[in-house]
Amino acid sequence: MASPACTELEVAMMDWLGKMLDLPQQFLNSSEGPGGGVIQGSASEATLVGLLAAKERTVRRLRASNPDWDEGAIKARLVAYTSDQSNSSVEKAGLLGSMPMRLLTSDNKGRLRASTLEEAMKQDIEAGLIPCYVVATLGTTGTCAFDPLEELGTVCNKQRVWLHVDAAYAGAAFICPEYRYLMAGVDKADSFNFNPHKWMLVNFDCSALWVKDASYLVEAFNVERIYLKHNQQGLAPDYRHWQIPLGRRFRALKLWFVLRLYGVEGLQKHIREPGVFGAYVRRPRGFRPRLRAGHGGQHGPRLLQTQVPLSLASVISPSVCHLRSVLLQGEDAVSKRLLERLTARGKVYMIPATVRELFVLRFVVCSRLTESRDVRFAWDEVKTVADEVLGETNPTIPYNLPRSNTDILDCAPIISYKVPQSNTGAVKLLERGGACFQDEVNANNCQL
Repeated sequence: MASPACTELEVAMMDWLGKMLDLPQQFLNSSEGPGGGVIQGSASEATLVGLLAAKERTVRRLRASNPDWDEGAIKARLVAYTSDQSNSSVEKAGLLGSMPMRLLTSDNKGRLRASTLEEAMKQDIEAGLIPCYVVATLGTTGTCAFDPLEELGTVCNKQRVWLHVDAAYAGAAFICPEYRYLMAGVDKADSFNFNPHKWMLVNFDCSALWVKDASYLVEAFNVERIYLKHNQQGLAPDYRHWQIPLGRRFRALKLWFVLRLYGVEGLQKHIREPGVFGAYVRRPRGFRPRLRAGHGGQHGPRLLQTQVPLSLASVISPSVCHLRSVLLQGEDAVSKRLLERLTARGKVYMIPATVRELFVLRFVVCSRLTESRDVRFAWDEVKTVADEVLGETNPTIPYNLPRSNTDILDCAPIISYKVPQSNTGAVKLLERGGACFQDEVNANNCQL
């Protein structure tokens, strides 16, 4: 669709939204610089667009100082980096953009650290490769971990590498000022993306992308034909140069409706509201013998609570939890049986993930219509099926067991359980948890 009105509304909506998130001024269309915002179809598209723009910038920079270098030879040496906890779409962007995407090991809180990134870049440079693109995640799919942008941005800026921030789901939380500490360092990023169609009540598809310098997008995607030229070129953003397809949908209209109907305060209320559902799951007394939970003295596990809403709870990083995350005792096979039976019963639908070699289940709450009774129903269903899978077992070690030095998870010590012979074929002591029920939200996976 080509329409000045559509373009004007999109320019305005991206500035409204950017100001709501308190993004740096240079990301806004109203800034005096070359930055601005555009609505993409999905975070997958936004990540790929960022990668192609980064490739264009790197090639342009290297050829400026080395004009005899072959462009194809430069592109063949480019490499990208991200966390092993990043979304699958990030790895896919590397495939589509013909750039190797290195999946770097995250720390014990599920975050990509600067030291890891710096070492990987050093190794590649010594091997004759050229670091080009880094994707940092704010709210990973598996655990809703937040990569530290401040330190990653310092490394990227030093190496002149494009830093793209993927905040596809969790970015909506930054509408609330109390959660913006999680995006500290965003001023060092080159592009920032989140999906209003996930947690911000906008229908699919609507993915907001901001860049500091849109000229790299234009250079990467600019293909001129006489039938595409017009007399007003350069007076307004020509969004066909900011994306992969030529045609565009009028996505700004539905964004305008949501912003006008809810307003900033209404959206803040929506973001904060899931926290009220945490009380029931924070006190799962009947389920405690089957959980691995935080140490809290001889009377039971400590409840992990912080300022972030229930939707952003993380089993890896208790510093960004609102609700305690728990792990069901057992090996991966036990956890997989739990997931299979929950799915077969058809009452709740949970999605698994792999977190530092643990097979985990995520307990998800995100619908606008969710009530506390829905959470109670879902949690009771999990308890019921877990009873069937594990049987009536009792802890062999008290909850006040000192923390294990080898435990890779920060939110829980190891609590061992004996599993009946009927469940495993042999009585044995299990030494690690096999599943967790986590309140990280992915709107595409939620059926509460």
